[in-house]
Amino acid sequence: MRLKILDRYLIKNFLITYVFVAFVIVLIICMIDYTEKVDDFLDKKAPLKEIIIDYYLNLIPYWINYISPLMVFIATVFFTSRIAARTEVIAILSSGISFGRMLLPYMIGAAVLGIVTFIQVGWVLPKANKIRNSFEKTYVKQEFYFSGHNVHITIAPDVYAYLESYNTSTQTGNKFTMETIKGNKLLQKFYADKIVWQPKKKKWTLLNYQVRTLDSLGEKLSSGVEIDTTINLAPKDFESDYNLFETFTLPELNAYIDLLKSRGADGLEVYLIEKYIRFTQPFAILILTAIGVIVSARKSRRGVGWQIALGFMLAFIYILFFLLSKGVAEAGTINTLFAVWLPNIVFSVIGVILYKTLPR
Repeated sequence: MRLKILDRYLIKNFLITYVFVAFVIVLIICMIDYTEKVDDFLDKKAPLKEIIIDYYLNLIPYWINYISPLMVFIATVFFTSRIAARTEVIAILSSGISFGRMLLPYMIGAAVLGIVTFIQVGWVLPKANKIRNSFEKTYVKQEFYFSGHNVHITIAPDVYAYLESYNTSTQTGNKFTMETIKGNKLLQKFYADKIVWQPKKKKWTLLNYQVRTLDSLGEKLSSGVEIDTTINLAPKDFESDYNLFETFTLPELNAYIDLLKSRGADGLEVYLIEKYIRFTQPFAILILTAIGVIVSARKSRRGVGWQIALGFMLAFIYILFFLLSKGVAEAGTINTLFAVWLPNIVFSVIGVILYKTLPR
């Protein structure tokens, strides 16, 4: 009975502290963001209703989830250092409860936050991000337009397409060429004066086309006035990709990654990183919660402020490590999965070392 009361006390106050920390930090972020973007809002005459509902009401959950591991860590340090200063931790341990058992309610609270975060970033936030990104493209970012000249794109392994120009409004491309090249050998070349998207058919119509095929028997030529064909290419490939990875639900993200792999296209790392981060966040919450309890459960002669400052310092080290690993992953220098998980691996080791060495 005593443990159930203690568990409820720790979980309740841990979660309340997290909500308080999240509110304060996100409020500061929104104030800074508004200061930076107010000129854009005024210049482009963004409606107040859209600023509040479409932008900030969708920006708040974005930031809450984006920095949730760090906010959980800061909340853990803030709450635990306070009860340690009031000698409550000493009283708990003196009653015969082990430190590991005292850590359990924190981990339960962190697990709840981790599950909520995973559901949010996997299925809920992408829908909110679509609305927020649409607002930013309209009122904050420079208006996107497709230049449409000399477009090169990989549409499948060993298959490359080229358009002299493309018009996004009419969904029409000029001087289209598609080549199949194996090694240094050209196997087929497809040429058309125009390529027009047919929304109802979900196909492209090629006008005034020619097909040149080369094999061991020689060269074959064929031509025609008009033909409908299915190509691993769509009008959306010519649209703005501003933060596109944020707008995909987890199933949509997996499907888009498979599409890029089938094309053998560049830029795959960005989407893989986004996918792996969505899985690492819940574990980061658990790891940083445990470290937060370990470093702040001891009553310090320097006071609560010192422990909170230590918490912020470790939080910023984690941010720095995370950004460095992400940058290395985007550059393709090391394996993407390993790079994204590296901060969690390192801080797990740090947590074990702290648990074994720090007096409590």
